Amino acid sequence: MGNSIIAFIHGFILAFGLILPLGVQNVFIFNQGALQKSIARALPAVITAAVCDTVLIALAVVGVSVIVFGSFWFKMILLGFGCLFLLYMGWVTWTAKPACSDEAKQPFPPGKQIVFAASVSLLNPHAIIDTIGVIGNQLIEL
Repeated sequence: MGNSIIAFIHGFILAFGLILPLGVQNVFIFNQGALQKSIARALPAVITAAVCDTVLIALAVVGVSVIVFGSFWFKMILLGFGCLFLLYMGWVTWTAKPACSDEAKQPFPPGKQIVFAASVSLLNPHAIIDTIGVIGNQLIEL
């Protein structure tokens, strides 16, 4: 097989591996789609998540992983921010009071959809790991 066909198959399998696990972003988009009265009202969340994913994939393709893996300090800064983020999310989850079932089922307005979709897309450590460690690392190997 030619190198381009091998690269295509590799990319296709990688894409399935990245999209199949349900993460916070996927669950949020599914919930907004289910809670909104029409599909058009869920579009702010869908478009924001799509744009964020496109930006992360573009960063991975242009080689941001080479910069990250090449700099000890950049790796340490990302590691530090990731640890702080996970500690903060753990603390918020641990101290949060259970939401009432009526309150949890309220659809988000468009502005809140955009902010929440951007945060679960860009601040999610799993997304950063996918961008730098998985996609970027695969491109280095090719």
